[in-house]
Amino acid sequence: MAVTPDIKPVKGGVLAAEGFCAAGVYAGIKTDKSKRDVGLLVADSPVNGAVTLTTNRVKAAPVKWCRKVLQKRKQVRAVAVNSGNANACTGPRGAKDTAETADALAGLIGCKAGEIFVASTGIIGEFLPMKKISSGISKSFRSLGSSPAAAGRFADSILTTDTVRKECAVRVTHRGKSFCIGGCSKGAGMIGPNMATMLSFITTDAHVDSATLLRSLKKAVQQSFNSIIVDGHTSTNDTVILLAGGKSGTRIFGKSWGEIFQTALNLVTLELAKSIVRDGEGATKLVRIDVTGAESHAAARTIATAMARSPLNMTAIHGGDPNWGRFISSAGYAGPNFIEEKAKLFIGDKLVYRFGRPADTPTEELNAAMRKTEIHLLLSLGLGRGKSTVWACDLSRDYITINADYHT
Repeated sequence: MAVTPDIKPVKGGVLAAEGFCAAGVYAGIKTDKSKRDVGLLVADSPVNGAVTLTTNRVKAAPVKWCRKVLQKRKQVRAVAVNSGNANACTGPRGAKDTAETADALAGLIGCKAGEIFVASTGIIGEFLPMKKISSGISKSFRSLGSSPAAAGRFADSILTTDTVRKECAVRVTHRGKSFCIGGCSKGAGMIGPNMATMLSFITTDAHVDSATLLRSLKKAVQQSFNSIIVDGHTSTNDTVILLAGGKSGTRIFGKSWGEIFQTALNLVTLELAKSIVRDGEGATKLVRIDVTGAESHAAARTIATAMARSPLNMTAIHGGDPNWGRFISSAGYAGPNFIEEKAKLFIGDKLVYRFGRPADTPTEELNAAMRKTEIHLLLSLGLGRGKSTVWACDLSRDYITINADYHT
């Protein structure tokens, strides 16, 4: 009989795993001195690394740098990150500034610049203030620590329009062995799908080879960061980095341990992804959209994404308006096969549409379902076994205010 692994939440975020230290400081990139804007995540020794990057054809300089690091190196030492400036659409100078950022940290650690991942987030089209970046890296390096507080300072250093810190960590115990996976994320606007305006940094003290690490990360990202939407705008800087140091002594090998590691990684990435949607710019409600019974998983995903991307749907959800015709309409124009006479739509546990016509659910019950802070839409198509889940948030007046004033 199979033994189910014990997976429990723990404190510590990106430093819950042994073998890493981190810091976050204010370097002057942001105008608000209370907000940290340069962070470092450093491994005690070379570690295996994996990264997934934006699918936008316009890619920021640090994204291009990370791709080169991944291609040339099996092991890395650290991550340098700044917020408040995306270093995107900055041409050769942006590439030079990214290289200088890596050089600055590599010199302090005593490794090669090619062992450093670099990430940036913030305003597009402005050059990095390199004196402030260099000073911030030195200041951050001097304050490196391995405590939960240090992890929190790093998590704060990557935020932009976020209103809350986003952290998650778990400890996995199985057959007398254990390991941790923990991480932090940023993101609130320009959110996906296909990742989003988001950065995420995840560590584990399990021993995982590079190929398994990348394969596991891609699977985890697909069901988490690639399945969230705030405004449907894919960024130039999206980056998810996973580092595996092996300090726990637990080796991930074979099907059983591989599945255990994947389950734990999926849990962490999904929780971080949901925290991004909950903190969507101006958001007041978390929305889960499940599409089942589609002709394929891809078809289900296309329909769920169309429903999540519709401003009409998300404004209705914000207002608590059970205008379910919008939900059905967006599913119908998404592209994949949709047969009205086979479809059913639920808001929470309330059936609102079936087989081409309204259900008889009382309006007051629908109103009550739409007033909740977490909304669940389930669309069953009755055409096959395809299914998909997408997470979104409501669209409010505050979203417009935040983005109308972002640069000014």
